[in-house]
Amino acid sequence: MSRPRILIVGAGFAGYRTARTLSRLTRDRADITLLNPTDYFLYLPLLPQVAAGILEPRRVTVSLSGTLRHVRLVLGEADGIDLDARTVHYTGPEGQGGTLGYDRLVLAVGSVNKLLPIPGVAEYAHGFRGLPEALYLRDHVTRQIELAAAAEDPESCSERCTFVVVGAGYTGTEVAAQGQLLTDALVREQPLRQGMRPRWLLLDVAPRVMPEMDERLSRTADRVLRRRGVDVRMGTSVKEATHDGVLLTDGEFVATRTLVWCVGVRPDPLVESIDRPLERGRLLVDPYLQVPGHPEVFACGDAAAVPDLEKPGQYTPMTAQHAWRHGKVCAHNVAASLGFGSRRVYRHRDLGFVVDLGGVQAAANPLGIPMSGLLAGAVARGYHLAAMPGNRVRVAADWLLEALLPRQGVQLGLVRSWSVPLESSSPELARVPGGPDLPHGTKENS
Repeated sequence: MSRPRILIVGAGFAGYRTARTLSRLTRDRADITLLNPTDYFLYLPLLPQVAAGILEPRRVTVSLSGTLRHVRLVLGEADGIDLDARTVHYTGPEGQGGTLGYDRLVLAVGSVNKLLPIPGVAEYAHGFRGLPEALYLRDHVTRQIELAAAAEDPESCSERCTFVVVGAGYTGTEVAAQGQLLTDALVREQPLRQGMRPRWLLLDVAPRVMPEMDERLSRTADRVLRRRGVDVRMGTSVKEATHDGVLLTDGEFVATRTLVWCVGVRPDPLVESIDRPLERGRLLVDPYLQVPGHPEVFACGDAAAVPDLEKPGQYTPMTAQHAWRHGKVCAHNVAASLGFGSRRVYRHRDLGFVVDLGGVQAAANPLGIPMSGLLAGAVARGYHLAAMPGNRVRVAADWLLEALLPRQGVQLGLVRSWSVPLESSSPELARVPGGPDLPHGTKENS
């Protein structure tokens, strides 16, 4: 009798946890295949530290083949699902197509940058969902400070050392916090014109920073940012973006060469193609993470609308904490459908959040206990080390070196502006020469 075929699409928090747990539960009694565009799991919460030059890129990546025993890795991006034929079509990294069959399918395709119909944003803004975007931002910020330091024109200097981040959620707040520390470190090595210093703006239409989190965390983050000189503007966003700057909704024009788009995420568009009920773009599933009408199909992570049994009538939010725990429950239920163990519903209460604001500053509320300052910083870093499925020693070593040695402010030139367009269904992949046409408004030498 042939072994059952399990296909997992996506290796984010949900997909990676599903694969790892299934490998242990089935004990090589099933053929597990993982389809993913990259050969690594990306630990997204530490991505702002990559952009700030604190962590090297490989520190936040975990090898799939090196950590997932008895799991076959197929590199490629899913672009079509046939539920009747039980097949998934994909495109490989070199453009070749392929088809994978399955007896059980787990959709864990995650999310992509959320776009809004604002003129110029798709052309001039960059997102922050993948490693290429973080590497690009690191180089871009470094280059702007270097050019600003050499500029003879005060207006050009001001324009280049002004940085605008849109979206004051978890990611945008950390990007602004870490970015401000990075530019301060850079100008110590390359001073700007007299009286000038880097300027960071954090914008959001919400009434407060990190509105989705505890209000005490929000106040702490806001206080730290303002104390450092970050211009935090709530109730304000971008009305139009141009090559020379951004027009704000309050009528002010801010001259800048940097627009970082962190307004949120939307489910991967792949789930729309399978013609099943959606909830705000997410695939509806039952409390067992199964797709109604197709018991052989499971979905978890950002692309799945999972009922929140702690809050009847609502769905679990699109957070890494939920996606990671989705993966474990999904694995148990897939295994149970094959006769290994029993299935369980997804039920989880948030244990709190941590927000690393750079240096020794952080905000945290583990188990609902509000913390700030040095203690919160220790809790935040301890949490990340415990949560990472690999590279803990290397990450801790980078943190130690950051505390002891000056930050290295150099451009690597690995990712160009046109390689990381905002409008991309695969932010984890950098666009390469010979690929799709460059979006209007981008420049290869940016």
